[in-house]
Amino acid sequence: MFVGTERQSYGWTVKADELTAPERTVDLAIYEAVRTAVIQLIRSREIRPDSYVGPVYFALNGVDNQYRARELAAALHAALYGDLGPLSDAVPGTSA
Repeated sequence: MFVGTERQSYGWTVKADELTAPERTVDLAIYEAVRTAVIQLIRSREIRPDSYVGPVYFALNGVDNQYRARELAAALHAALYGDLGPLSDAVPGTSA
């Protein structure tokens, strides 16, 4: 599964693409937790509303800085492999 960060003119983008790992499937509960986290990040204006969440491609647009983008990328990667702990730490209110 590809997960990475990219510098854009409007900030940082976190991307995840499950097409690179066709043997992996994301459990519905995991997907819902990631979706909830993305909605929270949009509502708090930490990412832009044009961010995209799954089911096989994720993009968190407009992250302020590289440190936060890397934190969110690591949390998203862990979540997509079944560990919601880092996502819960990175986005309070996301159930682990």
